[in-house]
This record gives sequence, C-alpha cells and structure tokens, in this order.
Amino acid sequence: MFDSAVRFLPWLCPGSDSTFSTTNEKHIYPCFVELINFVAELVVRPPLDQQPASFDEYPKQLVRSYNKTDIKPDNAEGRHCVDMALKCDTLNYNTSDDDGYDEDSFQLSKEDLKAKDGRNGERPDYSRIFAVIEVKPNFSDANMLKGFSQLVEYSKNLYWNQHNRRFIWGLVSGGSNVKACVLGPNFLLASRFMDVTTAEGRLELIGFLVNWSFCELPKLGYDPTIRFNYNHECFTIDMVDNNKLEPVQTTYYLRKIVVVAERVFGRHTRCFVVGEQPPSSDRNCDTSADILIKDAWPEVSGSAEDDMRDESKLLDQVSKGLEGRSEFEGLYPKFLGGGRMQIQDAHGESVDETTRTVLGKTVWAQLGELPLRAHMRIAMSGVGKPLKTVQSIPELIVVIYDVMRCHMGIIEHCQILHRDISEGNILVQRDDAGVHGMLIDFDHAISITDDGYAKRAERTGTRPFMSVNNLEDKPTKRTALDDWESIIYILCWLGTFGWNSDTQPSDSMSNWIIESWDGYNVKMIANSKRRDMDSSRNFTEITKGFNPNIPDIRRLAKVVEGLRAVLIDNHNDPDLRGAMVIPDSIPEENDSDEETDQYEYKMRPDPFAERIAHWESISESLLAKLEIIWAVKSARKPTDIFFRNKYIHRSVMLKVVAAVPGMVDGLIRHMKSLQGMRHDGGWMGHLLHEAENERMHLMTWMETGFFAVFSLLYMVSPHTAHCVVGYLEEEAVTSYTHFIGEIDAGRIENVKAPEIAVAYWNLDPESTLRDVVLAVHADEAVHRDTSHHDTKSNKPHIKY
Repeated sequence: MFDSAVRFLPWLCPGSDSTFSTTNEKHIYPCFVELINFVAELVVRPPLDQQPASFDEYPKQLVRSYNKTDIKPDNAEGRHCVDMALKCDTLNYNTSDDDGYDEDSFQLSKEDLKAKDGRNGERPDYSRIFAVIEVKPNFSDANMLKGFSQLVEYSKNLYWNQHNRRFIWGLVSGGSNVKACVLGPNFLLASRFMDVTTAEGRLELIGFLVNWSFCELPKLGYDPTIRFNYNHECFTIDMVDNNKLEPVQTTYYLRKIVVVAERVFGRHTRCFVVGEQPPSSDRNCDTSADILIKDAWPEVSGSAEDDMRDESKLLDQVSKGLEGRSEFEGLYPKFLGGGRMQIQDAHGESVDETTRTVLGKTVWAQLGELPLRAHMRIAMSGVGKPLKTVQSIPELIVVIYDVMRCHMGIIEHCQILHRDISEGNILVQRDDAGVHGMLIDFDHAISITDDGYAKRAERTGTRPFMSVNNLEDKPTKRTALDDWESIIYILCWLGTFGWNSDTQPSDSMSNWIIESWDGYNVKMIANSKRRDMDSSRNFTEITKGFNPNIPDIRRLAKVVEGLRAVLIDNHNDPDLRGAMVIPDSIPEENDSDEETDQYEYKMRPDPFAERIAHWESISESLLAKLEIIWAVKSARKPTDIFFRNKYIHRSVMLKVVAAVPGMVDGLIRHMKSLQGMRHDGGWMGHLLHEAENERMHLMTWMETGFFAVFSLLYMVSPHTAHCVVGYLEEEAVTSYTHFIGEIDAGRIENVKAPEIAVAYWNLDPESTLRDVVLAVHADEAVHRDTSHHDTKSNKPHIKY
C-alpha cells in the first residue's frame, strides 16, 4: 500500500523528485491516480484501531481511478480524450463474517466482478464513469476556465450514456491546485482551491474522496429510483403518483430508451418505453399496451400546488377534456399518473426534488435569482416514433394535419395552448388505418382564457420555430396563431434541411435564407422572419431553396405557401396584411425633396398584433386549408389498396371524374358572362379544352353523379372547388409518375400506343404506351398548375 504512496509524493512535495515537473500534465497523471487509489485502499481496509463500530459506518461504495489516462473512453460521442476518469463500485457486505473488512467481506457488483482480475488495465467507459478529472500543467485563470469547459463537454457523454444521472461530479487540477465541481440542470458550482502541497489542501481533497465513498448514491448524482435488475437483465423505473389521495408507487420494466439527455444544462428530458411485466416473462406480449415515461427537470414556479406550468396537471386536463371524443383518439398522449419526484431531506421527511433541495438551502441562497427546476416524472399511454420516420411528403402533410387538428381540439375543449410546436414534439404512429400524427410535450403549455388568450405572455419554444410575437417577448397576447406560425416555420425547415438522412441536402447546397432563423440573437431572428413572411415574393425565395431531391417537394412548397397566404395575406383590412411595421421603401440619400415628401414615416400597426383579435377565424381557415389537402391524400388510400400496381385501371378511374371540373367551371363562367354581359378573360375556352383533354384520356385508357356534386361545390365555394381539383391533379401526376416507373421496371408491358392516342397527341406512329403516359403526365401537370392558379385568382377574403 505504502509503495503507491511513494509514487504520488513528487506531486505533493515539490522538489522531492528532480525528474518531476508540474509544468508537464502527463507527470501529474500517475501521481493523481496513485493518490486516489491509495485513499480507496484505506477506505476499504482502514487501520485496526479505526475499525467501524457498525455496518452503518461502513463505506457504501468504492471510488477509485482508472489506471489508463489521456484516453478516449468507450461509448464516446466525439473525439475528445479525457485526462483521468473515476469509477464508483457499490459494496455489498457479507454480514455472516465477523472480521468486517476482510477482502472476502464485501463484493463488487456482478459487472465489476467480471473485470476484477484485469481492472488495472480496464478502459474507461462513459456508461460507468462516475467523474472526470481534467488536468492542466499549471494554475492560471485561462487554464482553469479551459478545464471547466472541457469538463462540460465530457459531462454531455455522461448524461447521454447514464440514464440515472441527476448531476455530475468532476475535478479540475491546475498544477498542484485542485477544484471539485458539480454540474446540474442549471448550475455549475466549484469548491475553493485545494493546494495539495499544503496539509490543509491535502486534507480537503482526501475528504472529498472519502466522503464520496461513504455518502448515499443520491448525493453522488445517481437516481435511486432507476436501477439495473440483474435477474431480468433490464433497468427498472419507480413511478410515484402524487396526484392520488395516497401516493402510489409502481415499478416498471424498461423496454426501450427513446430520448436521452443531450445537454449538460436544461431540462435533461429522457423518455423510456416501459412495461408492467419483466421483458423475460412477456417477450411475445402485445407492445401496443406499452407505456411511455417522461423524466425531466423543467423550470417551475413555487410549490407543486401553485405551479401553473405543471405538465402532469395539464396533461391530465387534456386527457379528461378529450375523453370520449373519438376524432382525437391516438393524437395525444393519455395521462396515467406522475408528478414531482420526492427525496428525503436531512430530517428524513419527503420533500419535492428540486435544484434547491439537491443543493441545500444554504448553497441555494447564495446563488441569487437562479430559476428553480423540479424533477418531474410522468407516465402516459400512446407511444409514437420520431418525425424522422415519415416516409414521404404526403405522409408529412397527414401528420401535420392530425397534430394541428388535435391542437385546435385541445384549445376548444381543454382551454390549453401548447406554445412549443417543434419537430421534436411531433410523433408519428402507424397502424392498419395508415399513418397518424401525435402532439406531445406539454411542459411549455398554459391555460387560456375563454377568449382564447394565454394567461401569461413569456418567451417559450424552440428558436427556429418560435413565432415573431414570441421572439420579441412583447406583452402581446399569445394565441393559437403563434403555434400556427410555428407550423409554417417547421415545414420550411423540413423542406430545406430534410427530416432524416434520406432527405438531407447534398454538401453542394448551401446559403439557405432560413439559416438566419437559428441563432442567439432573438431580435435578429424576429426581424428575419418578419422580412421573410411579409410578402409572397419574399417567401417564395425560401420555398425555392427547398431540397429538390426530395420527391414531391414542390407539393410541400404549395402547401406552405398556401398556409402563409391565409395567415399573412388573406384579409380585407390592410392592417392585417403583411409582417413588417415599417414602410417597404425609405428615402435614399440622393432623393429630391419632392420625392422624399412622398414617403410615409409613420410606423404602421404591427400586423401580428392586429391579427390577434381574429385568431379564431384565421385558425379555422388555416385548418380548413390543411383539411382539403388531407382529404385528397386520404382519398388516395382506398385506391392504393384496391388497384395496387394496376395503373391502367387506376387511370380509368381517375378519368371518370377528371373531365367534370373543367366542364362545370367553363359552364358556370359562361352563364355568369351572359348574365353580366362581360368578358371572362379567356378562361372559358381553356377550361372546356381541359374537359375535352380529360375526356380523351378516358377514351385512351379503356360521368354523371360526380357532375352534380362538383357543380354544387363550385357554386358554394369556387375557391374550395379549385383547391380540390388542384390536389386531385397532383395525385394524378404522382400516379402517372409511378406508372412510368412500372413500365421502366418491366412490370407493365410497353405495348404499342392506341391509334386514338397517336392521333390526338400527334405522336409518332411507332409510339408506345410509355410515350402516351408521358403525354398524359404533361397534361396533368398543366391542369394542376391551372387549378392552383385559379385558386389564387378566386381567392376569397376572410370576413370578420
């Protein structure tokens, strides 16, 4: 034992070894390792005159150092090497032995036992590291600051790999000066310097090491309610529901970790898919009954009873408000129980686990106005997959529609505004009926008044997706329009940067306009969004930057442009249009006085603020816009199931109805032109030609009730009718694209073109079926663009 003491003396007693230099950090590594392991040996086998009187005085774990230094640990994200790492082994005592501290009187955990014989050469692993030590060759403010920064980087890996870590310990050494530090959800605290060349400094450092061996696991930063069960070879998670009259504890068995804590500071959100039975006993069980547990450290205000932001209460309110409403089934998580976690204080009383109770009242009082965070754990049913699992643009549109339909239902029936619509809070579910969206994460949600206004205005959400009102943090009332604005930003983000590896842009693509939406200066982000949203011309520059390699990306561009038009442009009142509060043009330096006088210097009303009073009607129009698109996408599912790859049959079905809209539109325009004795602008001939063109499509691929239905729809709402036709034509273009693919793949025979098709499209006499499909595909693309143009030209104004 004392041989190792000799090896760390050069660090503690400068000058005792002429070859040792504190200016070389690699000289410090072995000394520090030997000192820590020397203290560990004394903890396990103290002198005979210092034997503990009872088991309560035995060390509870053994903290020792890995012998390998300056090494990249296993399970590391990134390329950083750690200078030194500590591990913490739980000690389990054999009470049948009388000689207490004999080597046989305790056992390491099973995992440690496997590595016990070769532990001197054991490689550090982030899944098992207790603390990291960063060593600098000498003491300076710059070195210590750099050491703390590196410690923060290493801690990311600890949180990522250890799902039961509440906070992280670490040591930073500058030459012979050592500081202990602890990193939590919103704090980094450091001790005073411990100079190991002095008796006082050595005593303080050794005191830290010894205390780590004797204190309870929660004080080491571990969560005692998340444990590894060696019998079932899985983690168990204890869930306490404090919302009941009597707290009820349930133990769940971990099936899958779906969200890990990615940052050192923040909410530390983790999500676990769990079951009520051990995985070893129900491997063939129905996983549709799986439960999701969300574990996080959100900011809170006061006690649990007074906290308006308590997600467990809000989710419970949502579950009760939407209960029995089948139209929202599966679109939101159902609350099963949970709330704030509790720990034992110094007096053995159960108290809420917050950053204040973790640090203690004395330390907390010294930190000033630090936001209070509480440990929350909530169980809910309904498990989805990340948005990155969406497989196409049509699926993405269906998911977004489901999410916003649920969002508006929660506002109407539960009086709750979500306030944090982001790509991470949208999940995807798949079942026999197809794909569905799910809205999750209500820890920024807030109750609203009967008028639909949030009871408190504050900046919340994810910056690239935050609304202008939110970013500017003005005392403007928050409404559903803020979340609708976020949806537009999300779709722009996904269209530009993709949602998984298959949809990401190539390395050659860059200089995207919306990169300005992601930064630290919230005022600059707000100004960028005002500029980008102000006019359709500005906004089109964003949609032009969508990744062209994503199939159907122009369809997404049309959807986003349509939503922006409803939110920003589609209003009678000039104060409600646009996004800027200053004139588009300002006087130039060389303008004449007469030209300068023509400019309006008066600040115009803020359109985002002016629209708040009309949030309900605008939200209804936005949802209706998505609903039309969703209905057309959903109508495709039965044909996909029925026809599958029989594209000629599918084409005949499409043409049965496709000739009707052009004829109805042309006929009604003809009657209106006669009634008003005015010219129709040349549209009538074009539309009748379109009807004739679609009729020839039908004749090539070898109408009635649909004519009456579409006529009625057109007379009620030409705008809606053209929307429907535009998206039907988009589906036709998609079908013919797949048709061509089937021919090219040889699954459909490329026969000779029908004579009627050769004559109508003036094709080469030797043309084939593929040439006909290409011609029809081109026609449908023209019809699609015409219908979308008609939608804009017939655009109604929202009436207030």
